[in-house]
Amino acid sequence: MKMLINVPETVVADALRGMAAAHPELAVDVENRVILRKDAPVAGKVGLVSGGGSGHEPLHGGFVGPGMLSAACPGEVFTSPVPDQMVRAAAAVDSGAGVLFIVKNYTGDVLNFDMAAELAEDEGIRIGKVLVNDDVSVTDSLYTAGRRGTGATLFVEKIAGAAAEQGLPLERVEAIARQVNENSRSFGVALSACTTPSKGTPTFDLPDGELELGIGIHGEPGRERRPMMTSGEIAEAAVDAILADITPRNPVLVLVNGMGATPLLELYGFNAEVQRVLGERGVPVARVLVGNYVTSLDMAGASVTLCQIDEELLRLWDAPVRTAGLRWGM
Repeated sequence: MKMLINVPETVVADALRGMAAAHPELAVDVENRVILRKDAPVAGKVGLVSGGGSGHEPLHGGFVGPGMLSAACPGEVFTSPVPDQMVRAAAAVDSGAGVLFIVKNYTGDVLNFDMAAELAEDEGIRIGKVLVNDDVSVTDSLYTAGRRGTGATLFVEKIAGAAAEQGLPLERVEAIARQVNENSRSFGVALSACTTPSKGTPTFDLPDGELELGIGIHGEPGRERRPMMTSGEIAEAAVDAILADITPRNPVLVLVNGMGATPLLELYGFNAEVQRVLGERGVPVARVLVGNYVTSLDMAGASVTLCQIDEELLRLWDAPVRTAGLRWGM
């Protein structure tokens, strides 16, 4: 497999150096693997810290900036960051108002963020935590006890980020983040496997003419393997799987997310089918976001995330944001 890299051992550091050069509004610590808002800490503002294995860009480093995260901690590819990174990030963004850890439900992330929370609290930093576990595909998997954290991470980071930007206290920001997670569900599909730099070959075998329904963002097995389906059929499978788990009472935010190798031409066509299915199922749509946001290296495929919202959450979603991977209203 051809890759635009030097050597696998430096791929994350090289990417961080490139990110620093492209985004001078960020403070990128390549050696310690921490990406910060350059203006952190912001007086009176709750800090938001997230992180995870690299390979899911723009998650999480691309979501650092006004209206979203205060800091992100990138691990090696598909590998959790270590507690020292999180403690360093928390100390850098804490203004005295506390820090919220946003954690995707993968075993390594959960263990390391829990350890980091204890260490940070020993240093006098108030810590809140929210666990993102929105994936309806499977319960318990290769990387997870319980449901995986996937596309809803973007919703949690954006909406909680807006709440923090408006000066809400830690307890309220944490409650809003939990509400977003509880109201969100996701389902993904893979048309091809991804390839990690260290391995150089696909992480699993997916024969021509087949797809994997319910895939995870590390290439974890899904619900089932089927012969290739049309965009409309995939949309029906994804939306129906979500609606079997949650019945939205309010309008929904919709994320149609590419897994890394699916072009926007296909994603917008897929979104048209998702909107058709939601209309047929009587689900009103408040906002739609289409693009590659929570990816899996070079995997072809897509995921759908729905989040039922009220007026407050919609207002926070619409609030200005300025990051490398998401920006509007500024």
